[in-house]
Amino acid sequence: MNVLLMAYPALALTLLLFLMLVMAGAWAAQRATRNSGWVDVFWTFGTGIAGAVGALVPLGTAAPARRLLVAALVLVWAGRLGGYILRRTAAIRHEDARYARFRAEWGARFERRMFGLLMIQAAVAWLLALAVTLAASNPYPLAPGLTLAGLAVFAGSVAGEGLADRQMHAFRADPANRGKVCARGLWAWSRHPNYFFEILVWLAYPLIGLAGPWWPGLAGLAAPLFMYWLLAKVSGVPPLEREMLASRGDAYRDYQARVSPIVPWPPRRRG
Repeated sequence: MNVLLMAYPALALTLLLFLMLVMAGAWAAQRATRNSGWVDVFWTFGTGIAGAVGALVPLGTAAPARRLLVAALVLVWAGRLGGYILRRTAAIRHEDARYARFRAEWGARFERRMFGLLMIQAAVAWLLALAVTLAASNPYPLAPGLTLAGLAVFAGSVAGEGLADRQMHAFRADPANRGKVCARGLWAWSRHPNYFFEILVWLAYPLIGLAGPWWPGLAGLAAPLFMYWLLAKVSGVPPLEREMLASRGDAYRDYQARVSPIVPWPPRRRG
């Protein structure tokens, strides 16, 4: 435990500096391409790498099997999500609506304010990487029940988010759906099923990290709560739904009235 207390601050600082460099690179990339969608690519891969490095660094007497498992999972998450965002960003000619709005509102101050925003995103990635690191640092052997639960949550979350992404991609690829609201598949039960599964996936790591009297592992439970707050209240649902209301109007208001915002739930009937 004493080794962990001494080594953890140095590792945490290293991960923070790494993520700040990653997001500085993201700022340079979006400035060069005038497409801020690349920011999300850098963030996802950077978070995955930082989480894996944090998991693999041998702090104290952390169980090797847990460190390897946690590192592998966070890399799978980053590879799936980052690859999807990369392909989407490379394929489209227009900028993500969230960042396009910032560009319009901030005007000449856009680049300076964008850099500050990306440093905040680096801090968010850092907190998530620390949660992964804590989950991997437990010195007690893997608890079979909790490990299986964590793996089930992870597999279901990654598969669910992937399905939601594919359904939305297929909807947008059909010219007949231009200007319409996607209310098919998972999107008929949740306005943001991808966010639901993205929040849920962060529960997998603390489940795997909970075994024995390891109280620091409980701190990892803050990750899914933090992601819920971030996506539901700050940077996810609010700006996206403002854009959808502006572009879809009453059709989206009807969708909001019938469909759960995040947690999948049977939709209300019209009338």
